[in-house]
Amino acid sequence: MHKPIVVAIGGNSLIRAGQRGTIEEQRANALVTARAIVALVRAGRTIVITHGNGPQVGAQLLRSELAAPQVMPEPLDVCGADTQGAIGYVLEQALRHALADAGLQTPVATVVTQVVVDAHDPAFQRPTKPVGPFYSEAEARQRAQAYGWTMVEDAGRGWRRVVPSPDPHAIVEIDIIRRLARAGYIVIAAGGGGIPVVQRNGELLGVEAVIDKDLAAALLAGLLGASMLVISTDVDRVYLHYRRAGERPLGRIRAATLRRYAAEGHFPPGNMGPKIDAALRFLATGGRRVIITSPELLLEAVNGRAGTHVLPDRAPAYYGGGARQAVAGRLRRRNPA
Repeated sequence: MHKPIVVAIGGNSLIRAGQRGTIEEQRANALVTARAIVALVRAGRTIVITHGNGPQVGAQLLRSELAAPQVMPEPLDVCGADTQGAIGYVLEQALRHALADAGLQTPVATVVTQVVVDAHDPAFQRPTKPVGPFYSEAEARQRAQAYGWTMVEDAGRGWRRVVPSPDPHAIVEIDIIRRLARAGYIVIAAGGGGIPVVQRNGELLGVEAVIDKDLAAALLAGLLGASMLVISTDVDRVYLHYRRAGERPLGRIRAATLRRYAAEGHFPPGNMGPKIDAALRFLATGGRRVIITSPELLLEAVNGRAGTHVLPDRAPAYYGGGARQAVAGRLRRRNPA
């Protein structure tokens, strides 16, 4: 079996700007990505897919809140599990349709995935990840008092709930994902960053948090020994000075140069920053290439004709200069499976 390619699909790739987010719209958008992925399968690639769920989990939280007078609301970890299953279903249908059109019978499976985080991660003391809808200041104060939520003002657009975003450390179902990939399946896993769980007294317990989907994708790719991580987003490539004077696209770039640009503040933490961090983390575990591009250009990017391609340094330094094998070993030891 060829080393797999991990393709990370952004949640906004399924719900485009200006769309209402209907299932019909998500199905149509999923089919665009599915056709590009099937083209990779036809070329003999082994594909593992992960995806975002930001818009979908926000809608799920709102439904849960609106229905609270009639039914018990869902905690955030359960909302994450719900959206993993729903998005997996939409992607599976799109992939099966595209596979049939291509005359292929490649099996597809969705694995609802738990991701282990550290219960003592500093993120639990400093919630920063916005989730759910916007509220007025009065509504925000009422919910903070009633539910214990942390509420912050979001760029003058209103108030939002923020939750912890801890670092991912291990993937509980990694052996299942690996076996399915080796058996020739297209696997959909770790959606929305995975369901965040902590280990307490030998048990796994869900927590109210959101794991960054790109960091989870980097962990997944590292644990699978993937040759390539492809991050699909709403731009065709990474830019310096994005949408400002002096805007410059990045094509082929070494990790050290990208790391320097990140240190200079080119990549905002709420947008491109986590993707750059994920790229550097994956390359430090021995990955050979990270591509950042849009869903429409996925096939062209993998074939070297589009997107930003991030390549490893000759001497990895992202984790303080340690050997890639040592980093990979730490990742394996973190995995409880």
